[in-house]
Amino acid sequence: MPGNTLLAGIRVLDLSRLLPGPFCSLYLAQMGAEVIKIEEPDGGDYARGMGELFAQVNRGKKSVTLDLRDAEDREAFLALVDDADVVLESFRPGVMDKLGCGYETLRARNPKLVYAALTGYGQTGPYRDWAGHDMNYLALAGVLDQVGSAGGPPAQSNLQIADLAGGALTCALGILAAVIGARSSGQGTMVDVSMMDGALALMPIALAALRQDGGLPPRGAGMLTGLLPNYRVYRCRDGRHLAVGALEPKFFLRLLAVLGDRLPAPLRKWLPRGSGTSGSSGGKTQGGSKDPFGSLGRMLGDPRRARLLTAPVHLALAGLFMTRTRDQWAELLAGQDCCVTPVLSLDEVLDNAQVRARGMIEDDGGKPAFALPIRFDAELPRSAPAPRLGEHTADVLGRAAND
Repeated sequence: MPGNTLLAGIRVLDLSRLLPGPFCSLYLAQMGAEVIKIEEPDGGDYARGMGELFAQVNRGKKSVTLDLRDAEDREAFLALVDDADVVLESFRPGVMDKLGCGYETLRARNPKLVYAALTGYGQTGPYRDWAGHDMNYLALAGVLDQVGSAGGPPAQSNLQIADLAGGALTCALGILAAVIGARSSGQGTMVDVSMMDGALALMPIALAALRQDGGLPPRGAGMLTGLLPNYRVYRCRDGRHLAVGALEPKFFLRLLAVLGDRLPAPLRKWLPRGSGTSGSSGGKTQGGSKDPFGSLGRMLGDPRRARLLTAPVHLALAGLFMTRTRDQWAELLAGQDCCVTPVLSLDEVLDNAQVRARGMIEDDGGKPAFALPIRFDAELPRSAPAPRLGEHTADVLGRAAND
């Protein structure tokens, strides 16, 4: 019995450029779809001029050069549409219509076609024609307002949250749902994805706080953004950092028990009766009270009380973590099940044992590349290098002419 070949046989015509659209189609290519980049003959995707970025997000794809403003090239593109499952584009609304290749035109030729438009603000609304980038979408979605330290300005992340999570992955999900629907119904559909919408939809915790409390805490002062001493980043003696994610009381108590007699006196009161110190029982909590979480549990469940009690705890932990280097703390806390990890740089991550064990790094011509972060029983093809501009034009158009 043949195995599950995932997206083998799905053909995607990708007219998108730069990062969000190509990242979306990269996932589809890594799951076995045939992704054909449709690029302008004069330079192609703008990301080709951005060095290694293009090479990363366009692995495993084909490149066909067509100028859709040229009648002959436009007819060649329309012939490809006849046998395509998906068209992906990231132009401003209306551009494809002006080129004679809009959704209605393509759907008339291929009723099963899934047409995905990935844009900053979507096909409707007063912002639909605005230019923008990741920062703009995050700003207007309310995400940027919440990111940063208390008392400081909004912080810019080197992770393009709106472009990739809000846009590319949301669009990939929409495409796959639409393809499944087209196969069962015989009818394709428009997939309209706004990166601003996608970023907004990533904030259920913030919306829950707004619904519950009528407002959000100031930047850097929320339960998950810096208020809690057991859920924040701490600087170590060597200037590197630890991520303390001991959010639930059981994990924080576990951390305190492991630290044991290294703890400042104010924190020892939260240790369960009979818990060992770091030098006696390996930091394992022995237990003793019927309510081992005590005042700590009540504090973590009450933001108002937490604001009153957390500052001294934070200062005590901050001082303690400054007594050793990051790696010394990481060694001490490794395997202790208390949700504390070192903050790694990307070059450290590439050689991380967990990352290696999961096969997350592929060789791309002697340079590292990210593998698909999903594991299947199905055997997926390894990604080929990114294509040269127009590398597959003759082959793809020749096959279309012979069909």
